[in-house]
Amino acid sequence: MNASTNVLPPFLKANDKLILFDGVCKLCNAWSRFIIYFDTDRVFILASVQSPEGQKILTHFAMPTSRFDTMLYVEGTHYFDKSDAFLKIIRQLKFPWKFLAIFHWIPKAIRDWMYDRIALNRYAFFGRYDRCMLPTEDHQNRFLKSDK
Repeated sequence: MNASTNVLPPFLKANDKLILFDGVCKLCNAWSRFIIYFDTDRVFILASVQSPEGQKILTHFAMPTSRFDTMLYVEGTHYFDKSDAFLKIIRQLKFPWKFLAIFHWIPKAIRDWMYDRIALNRYAFFGRYDRCMLPTEDHQNRFLKSDK
């Protein structure tokens, strides 16, 4: 889905690019570490959907706050989910990762069906943490903070 509002989400500036992820999902945590490692230009900021900031942003976009079936990518007043979020993010990374954006040629219905199969089974396939993992000290500036 690609949706927008006329108002910036809480805590964000117009040029911010935010990735919201499930903080207890091991696959999602691996994705956030991947972003931190390969986003060498520091394009993205991150927040878990369970964080106070993540919860307020979900509420802003009228998204569920107790069930997390997708990653969200927020750019200004727009948000993207499922395969659209993945493709918007991956095409902004450097070589060789941006070449994965070639999957945009697959029809959205098929891409999202594949995304949903992984997302709905991510805990069974990859496991989950009992609580959100905290960022390491050297990565804390990559995460959204309400005082930003």
